[in-house]
Amino acid sequence: MNTNKNSYTIIYASVVVIIVAFLLAFVSKVLEPQSQANERIDKKKQILAALNVRNLSNDQVEQKYKEIILQDEIVDAKGHIVKDGRKQDQDGFLLSFKEITHDRLPIYICKVDGQTKYIFPLIGKGLWGSIWGYIALNDDLRTVYGTYFSHESETAGLGARINEVSFQQEFVGKHVMKKGSNKIDLSVVKSGKVQDPEVECDGITGATLTSNGVNDMLKQCLGNYMSFLQTANQK
Repeated sequence: MNTNKNSYTIIYASVVVIIVAFLLAFVSKVLEPQSQANERIDKKKQILAALNVRNLSNDQVEQKYKEIILQDEIVDAKGHIVKDGRKQDQDGFLLSFKEITHDRLPIYICKVDGQTKYIFPLIGKGLWGSIWGYIALNDDLRTVYGTYFSHESETAGLGARINEVSFQQEFVGKHVMKKGSNKIDLSVVKSGKVQDPEVECDGITGATLTSNGVNDMLKQCLGNYMSFLQTANQK
């Protein structure tokens, strides 16, 4: 074959592209189980972090998760159980953030030191991209037991601080709703401007838009569970 012809260059380039594409697809397929396992472990770490259980090895995560998380049920907007989640990791856990809808709302039911806790997933928008996390409530379904927040691309030293334990601890002991309320009252306000410590948390100085994103995320996502939360809140 004449290597100086354009046809040779085109054929050569096409063969290289096909070979590279095949190799990439092969490697991706081979690594897929490990990638999925890593994603699974990371999700469990985040859920456990909302229960203030952190800094565990991967093996410890699996064991602790199995020990603490009793069910991952799915409810609808009216609070009715769609799937009971008794077969661990088969129902709510399988729902990604993108798959959560008003009629497919995961709830993780947990037991910590003999006390029941409920964990709710959160997804929202920060200054530069997605933010997400989990919030754990005591069995009164009003009082915050713990939180975990993370982000895609918030500003280092500012909005990125939502993944710091010090910020997440701001929410512990707060109420998501005041007694008899029919809305989510838990809020993130401008740093130093807390007027109602029952339901308000300090935002991050210099990160107003990210703080607002966390505030909106809490209200919108927890608002989807309103019927479920009010069942206990009105007792």
